[in-house]
Amino acid sequence: MAEHNLIVILGATASGKTKLAVSVAKELHTEIISGDSRQIFKRMDIGTGKDLSEYNIGGEDIPYHLIDILEPGERYHVDAFKNDFFNAFEAIRAKGKVPILCGGTGMYIHSILQNQPYTAVPKNESLRNELDLISKEDLLLQLKSANTAVDLTKVDISSKKRIIRALEVVAYLKHHTLKEVERPPLKPLVFGLRNEIDVTTAKISSRLDKRFEEGMIQEVEKLLEEGVAAEALIYYGLEYKFIVNYLHGNLTFAELKVRLATAICQYAKRQNTFFRKMEKDGITINWLDASTTNNLLKQAIIQKVLAK
Repeated sequence: MAEHNLIVILGATASGKTKLAVSVAKELHTEIISGDSRQIFKRMDIGTGKDLSEYNIGGEDIPYHLIDILEPGERYHVDAFKNDFFNAFEAIRAKGKVPILCGGTGMYIHSILQNQPYTAVPKNESLRNELDLISKEDLLLQLKSANTAVDLTKVDISSKKRIIRALEVVAYLKHHTLKEVERPPLKPLVFGLRNEIDVTTAKISSRLDKRFEEGMIQEVEKLLEEGVAAEALIYYGLEYKFIVNYLHGNLTFAELKVRLATAICQYAKRQNTFFRKMEKDGITINWLDASTTNNLLKQAIIQKVLAK
C-alpha cells in the first residue's frame, strides 16, 4: 500500500458512502471510524441512518468505531470527537491497518484533516447570547478590529454563527493559553461522493418513506418515554426535531413529511457547501460520481489507494 495512513470517504446524506466504505474496508481488511455527529448516540438508529446491517458483507462483520458510544441526551463536541478519533486511529494502526474515516459531518472531518487547535476552546453561552443581539456586519467589524494572535485569514466568516464562534475563541485566548496536544501525523487520501441535485432529492424522499415504514416515529416516541428530554432531541435536529413537533401536535403527518424532506435536502446542500470550503482550505478531495455502481467505485478507490 502507498504512503497513506488514512482513507477518508465523505459525502452528503443519501450518497451511499457507508455502503462504499464497508465494501472498501472488506477488500483492504481494515476498520471504519464513523464521522457522523449523531450516530454516536445509542438507540437513535433509524433517524440517524446507521444502517448497521450494511457493516456485514457475506456474513463477515466489518469493525466500526464511534457509533453507539453515548446515551441520547448527552452533548458531544468537535474536540471530543478528535480525541475519540485519534484513540480509534491509533488502535487500528497498531494492528497494521489503514483506517477508513467515513461520514458527512464536514466540521468533524475538517477538524481531523486540519487538526485545528481552536476546537478545544469551550463554549461561552453568555457571550454567545450577548453577541447574538448584534448584527452580522457589526460582529464582523469587531472581529476584524480584534487584537489577537488568531490568524483571521483562516477564520470561517460565512455565517453569523461562525463569526460568533471566532469572537468566542478570540475572547478565550485573551486570558488562556491552549495546551498543544501531540497527534500522530496524518497522510490522508480523501474521496468524496457527489450526486446531481435531482438524484439526491429523489433518494432523500425514497429513504424517508422507508424510514417512516421502519418505525422512525416510534423510535422517537420510545426515546421520549425513556426520559430523553424533548429539547435534547430537538437539538439533534432534522428527523428528531420535526418528529417531536409532530408528536406535540404542531404538525400534521403530511406537513411532517414535506417539511422534513425539504430540511434534509437543505442540509445536503449545506454539506456540499462545507466540502467545497474544505477544498478552499487546501484539502484535496478526489470526487467520484455516486451514481456509478458500488463495485466500480470500490475498484476506483482501491486502485488509487494501492498506487505507488
